[in-house]
Amino acid sequence: MENTNQSQMPMQTSLFGDETPVAREAGKPSAQTPAQRAAQLNDQLSRAAYEYYALDAPSLTDAAFDRLLQELLRLEEEHPELRSPSSYTQRIGGYVGEQFEPVHHAQRMYSMDDAMDLAELDAWLERTEDALAQVSSDPVAYTCELKIDGLGIALTYEDGVFLRAATRGDGTTGELVTANVLTIADVPRTLAPKGMEQITNGGFGQGVEVRGEVYMPRHSFARLNEANDAAGRAPFANPRNAAAGSLRQKDAKVTAARDLATFVYAVADEAPLAVRSQWEFLGWLRECGFNVNDHAERCTSAAQVHAFCEQALLLRDELDYDIDGVVVKVDSFAQQDALGFTARAPRWAIAFKFPPEEKRTVLREIRIQVGRTGVLTPVAEFDPVSVAGSVIARATLHNMDEIRRKDVRVGDTIVVHKAGDVIPEVVGHVGELRPADAVEFSIPEVCPSCGSPVVREEGEVAYRCISIDCPAQAVERLIHWGSRGAMDIDGLGDEIVRRMVEQGVLSDVADFYDRLTTEQLAQVSTGRTNKAGEDIVVGNVVATKIMAQVEASRDRGLGRVLFGVGIRHVGANVGMQLAQHFGSIEALSAASEEDIAAVDGIGPKIAASVREFFCTPQNAVVLERLRKAGVRLTEQQAVADDAPQPLAGLTFVLTGSLQQFTRKAAGDALKALGAKVTGSVSKRTSYVVAGTAAGSKLTKAESLGIPVLDEDALGQILSTGELPR
Repeated sequence: MENTNQSQMPMQTSLFGDETPVAREAGKPSAQTPAQRAAQLNDQLSRAAYEYYALDAPSLTDAAFDRLLQELLRLEEEHPELRSPSSYTQRIGGYVGEQFEPVHHAQRMYSMDDAMDLAELDAWLERTEDALAQVSSDPVAYTCELKIDGLGIALTYEDGVFLRAATRGDGTTGELVTANVLTIADVPRTLAPKGMEQITNGGFGQGVEVRGEVYMPRHSFARLNEANDAAGRAPFANPRNAAAGSLRQKDAKVTAARDLATFVYAVADEAPLAVRSQWEFLGWLRECGFNVNDHAERCTSAAQVHAFCEQALLLRDELDYDIDGVVVKVDSFAQQDALGFTARAPRWAIAFKFPPEEKRTVLREIRIQVGRTGVLTPVAEFDPVSVAGSVIARATLHNMDEIRRKDVRVGDTIVVHKAGDVIPEVVGHVGELRPADAVEFSIPEVCPSCGSPVVREEGEVAYRCISIDCPAQAVERLIHWGSRGAMDIDGLGDEIVRRMVEQGVLSDVADFYDRLTTEQLAQVSTGRTNKAGEDIVVGNVVATKIMAQVEASRDRGLGRVLFGVGIRHVGANVGMQLAQHFGSIEALSAASEEDIAAVDGIGPKIAASVREFFCTPQNAVVLERLRKAGVRLTEQQAVADDAPQPLAGLTFVLTGSLQQFTRKAAGDALKALGAKVTGSVSKRTSYVVAGTAAGSKLTKAESLGIPVLDEDALGQILSTGELPR
């Protein structure tokens, strides 16, 4: 990227106009068609939402997610034909897990549209007032509240007595978490008499569902991560993830120990209440005994709304809980009813999102971090600086393309912020402050951890180390080896593996079979201590059970081994396809790239990755140790020759969430009938089975004219072996 002087640089504008010159990454024109870009955005948003809501482990920041969603909304506005019921813009973000009983909400729990700056907020205010002017001459007022960064919750009361609690889930159905919510001290078990008086019939015979946010105070979050660090457990990324993970525990005792709190601010149906506005409703909540945030204000003009947003921005570092903006609501319930809802959000409310706080500092070094899949990630190390309430001194630079795009060099004065107020990020450099001796960075040719060659596959941005003997990748590779889809070593928890690597007991997957003993495993520290301050070790009983599972895994077969060793692009299905085609590790390792690519369902990208794996000397050494240790490196045919194969020659793709089957169970059943199940849609795909929230695969199938089946049709196929007519 070309250097940019101060007069050419875009300006980073704060909430109220303070400007800081900074070199920004340049946008690249896309060669994609609008339909292709929309499909890509839907896929990215759906995946990110699953990580956020289901796993409590987002890989995408809030700010990045918001940008993608805004881009998709603009794209669908310009091309209405791209807007479909399966689009993320038509859905309420959320997830309903299988570990809790499902609960249907009295009314849908909607998402919230965002305003990313004051111009978008003013446009919404003007649009709202114009719409209300068509139906009434009454003035418009707004209730402004802080946007709490927590987990949505619905609390139901019958006759004033707490009945149940549910997460937001997908907006229609949530997860029953009553036992866990009962451990939160500020949730009232019964509504106070003064609040009951304002419910029709004094509250008797009436059910009320109120909504709010479960959050973890910052001081509690700090204490929890200190405990995790002392115990050798991974820390939570932020208070929101900690709150979500704590609330969705099967054991309520764990939740009780996490110090959660609530703010309540909404109701499913205001009809039974003797209140007529959001401002009055907040007062009613206080009278009932709910915890209501004190930072709220009724505003009668855009200027007052602006002033509240400005004050909230100044407050956020002083609060003991995280906020990421302000929610602005039309105050009158009657006016809210007149405005109604879109498919995913109320028209009478908007979330004004705060811009990230930015600070300047000096980039001192760029170090390489080797991840579990061998990816080399450059990490910026800079002079410590306080941003959004905490001190940061390092941030990932992701890859070389990002470094070039942002044009950051060692010695630069850089601008950093916390994306989504959580994840440290380098925004760019300050052009006029670049020193003459600033040093450009380049990726090393060999892995800094093991010295193996570093490669970059065509079409990919990542450089990676491809040695399975690499110490930096050891922990995650060993965890993957023992996972259920690979060698299925039951009882081999992530923490035990980490401790064995730290204590020098394990370094590669062959160590499980030719080095590890029951006695060694029994003495591995768990990272915990007893009341006397002594280390708690794994012990003989647990060690014996795990070693029995290790012994049993020797006979899992070549397909699982190929998946377990972590070959790039080789998942469980591909591993089994290769194993069944070649039959032995010797035949596969001797096969050419063309031979591998000729296997049905294996393309040139996978073939190149497999050949690269077998051409790496360290990998050959580990495989030979596995063979000598008695690990079976052959594969038998998975389906008997005389088994009926009514779906032979057909290729299926499964997408979306299935209700009657897991995706794996459905795929296995189709394969048992002779079908091939793949993960991507192409012209060779015979049928696509689409569950709920199907994304880009469904869009691609429709564009290619591939038949799409629902779950009922899938059930018919599996029960009869016949295709629908």
